Amino acid sequence: MNIAFVSSDAPSADQSKDDVATQRAHLMAVARELGREHKVTIYTRRNSDADRPRVRVSQGVTLEHLPAGPAEELPEDRVLPYLSDLGDQLMRRWGQDRPDIIHAHSWTGGLAAIAGANGLDVPFTQTFSSENTRDARKVRVQRAIGRRASAVIAGCGDEESTLIRLGVPRRNISVIPCGIDVERFRRQGPAAARGTRPRLLHVGPLTQDKGVYTAIRALGGIPDAELLIAGGPAAGELEHDADAHRVMLLAKEVGVEDRVTLLGQVPHASVAKLMRSADVVMSLPREAPAGVVALEAMACGVPVVASAVGAHLDSVVDGVTGLLVPADRPAQTSRLTRELLADPTRRTAIGFAGADRARSRYSWERISQELLHVYENAMAAQH
Repeated sequence: MNIAFVSSDAPSADQSKDDVATQRAHLMAVARELGREHKVTIYTRRNSDADRPRVRVSQGVTLEHLPAGPAEELPEDRVLPYLSDLGDQLMRRWGQDRPDIIHAHSWTGGLAAIAGANGLDVPFTQTFSSENTRDARKVRVQRAIGRRASAVIAGCGDEESTLIRLGVPRRNISVIPCGIDVERFRRQGPAAARGTRPRLLHVGPLTQDKGVYTAIRALGGIPDAELLIAGGPAAGELEHDADAHRVMLLAKEVGVEDRVTLLGQVPHASVAKLMRSADVVMSLPREAPAGVVALEAMACGVPVVASAVGAHLDSVVDGVTGLLVPADRPAQTSRLTRELLADPTRRTAIGFAGADRARSRYSWERISQELLHVYENAMAAQH
């Protein structure tokens, strides 16, 4: 199969920063998996003078940087004026190398792909990912793209509901979650050094909406435990970072600053080691479009306490593969975590069940197979 991915932003393998970075990394990982047996070309806008026109990413996968607008990183709204240029470039490329299926990522990628595929009679699938659906103009565009696409891929049941409310026909929506690297994130493997006190770990940006404030407030009711926080800028820049300063100020107010350690940005390659050293991983954001941290913790066999939002509602089977708690509920989070820490047998059982679910449901191989199934159906419906 000749598969064309379209993203107005260059994908990367770094998923440590935010939801958008996570989804770009997801795009790259899926492309590598599909590239084992199919031809995958990722078309994106050239956003740096250093970008070579064509880069071989891995077996079967090529990244093409197309000139459209200035060669610099642009936010979505500033990419808009250059999407017709991007569409023209795609039309030129696809005239020479016609894909069997097009998969656009984000609404800007969708607009460019529709323009590029004009008159080609190629089925088109769309992923919107963690996009703000409160902007009225964007909602109109998403609705139009969603109705035009052969299939719209939602990352979780929560996103599927949002798309249905937007007016995307239910029959056009397939739910395919974000995957994880189950070879790197697994129960067996080295763990980071630790002392004797119970260890809680929070991974993610240091902002209130990502749940770190809830974790610190919850720690106030969990005597003896330490809380490690991985996220934010590099460790050397923490002292000059406003978010890090606010986090430590809150820890001081709660009276737990001696039990909170800010690690700064931890390389993604080292996260599994850190997770395996923890008794409980906390993932407490207000929104979880991908829910990758909870999945990675589950894959490592570590019980997760996760906010009952977004992708967590699909991945964490409450009481079986982890515990769900409403977002912004420190007292409830504290109680559930205390109960877990007091019951090693239950922690072990949850850890095994979580690892089993992560491996069987969320491997890149499984995610790629599900995508291929959507592509095949879209191609069959087209002809």
